[in-house]
Amino acid sequence: MTERAIADRDIADALCEQVRSAYDARTPLRIVGGDTRAFYGRPVEGQALQMAEHSGIVSYDPVELVVTVRAGTRLSDLQEVLAEKHQMLGFEPPMFGEASTIGGAVATGLSGPRRPWAGAARDFVLGTRIITQEGKLLRFGGEVMKNVAGYDLSRLMAGAQGTLGVLTDISFKVLPIPTATHSLRLTIELDEALKKLAELGRKPLPITAAAWHHGELFLRLEGGKSSVAATQASLGGKPLDASFWQELRDHAHAFFTCSADQSLWRLSLPPNTAPLVLDIPEADIFYDWAGSQRWVKTTLDASTLRDACSAVGGHATCYTPQLQGGAADPFTPLNTVVEKYHRNLKAELDAHGIFNPGRLYAAF
Repeated sequence: MTERAIADRDIADALCEQVRSAYDARTPLRIVGGDTRAFYGRPVEGQALQMAEHSGIVSYDPVELVVTVRAGTRLSDLQEVLAEKHQMLGFEPPMFGEASTIGGAVATGLSGPRRPWAGAARDFVLGTRIITQEGKLLRFGGEVMKNVAGYDLSRLMAGAQGTLGVLTDISFKVLPIPTATHSLRLTIELDEALKKLAELGRKPLPITAAAWHHGELFLRLEGGKSSVAATQASLGGKPLDASFWQELRDHAHAFFTCSADQSLWRLSLPPNTAPLVLDIPEADIFYDWAGSQRWVKTTLDASTLRDACSAVGGHATCYTPQLQGGAADPFTPLNTVVEKYHRNLKAELDAHGIFNPGRLYAAF
């Protein structure tokens, strides 16, 4: 795969025209890329704004570690282009299907196993081009590591799920692929695993992923050859196939298969949080991000999970709200003050609520 192998199509003018028409007619728009993340958040009803054709590498400077890409570009294609130069997207975005696009990855703001050590999706966004509610194509941010000119609307788009505008182009900081990598597994009980992770976190070790499930601790080491080799020798354990992290990232691991009466939840918690007191079998909890992100398969109701998370300063997101008959709001409700800011921002950037209405709580 080379840059030329990716379909190079700039349909920004046509997209702007569709947005202008929707704005004038007050027509709701459902922004669609690969449509592989439609399960995330509330469902949206509206006229489809198809982004997949708006694809291609706008510019790529491997020396400066910067790439600018159109939002409809397939995530797998972009990763291949970067890999040719031994580089990668540092936030390790999940890919829930071959049609996954880079625009969808940024809009949902989801990050993979490397996130606690490298940063979140928004940390790698340098600049964007965005179609506003009036159908204007505006540029925010830039293609440099340091950009302090004005409000950082580009990073605000990461995780907004298309509710504040239409992403057309995104500039990223990319990272070199580590020269050495080794994954391992250790047989260890949960309490001891969490203690060990806290201890390892205080040391300058080349750990870039850490997870625990059902009696086993999984670690990924990445960096210089000598550092990885020394840490590997110190930790011991059995070798682990590197595909484990891709399966975890993309929810392709067997754990993510729920029974008919279960829902899948993501618990986001502060570092070093002890196991929550919940009536859930140990096998139905998967600890990721050294324990800060926990995947839970359960029949428990939303309030029980959210109350337990809130008590320790965290929150819970339902990834399968439809399995609860729509009874579970996917996202933890915002407090009054934060919700006010959300709604004010939405009103400024999408006065008529045409962009993915209802996807987030900031919708009218």
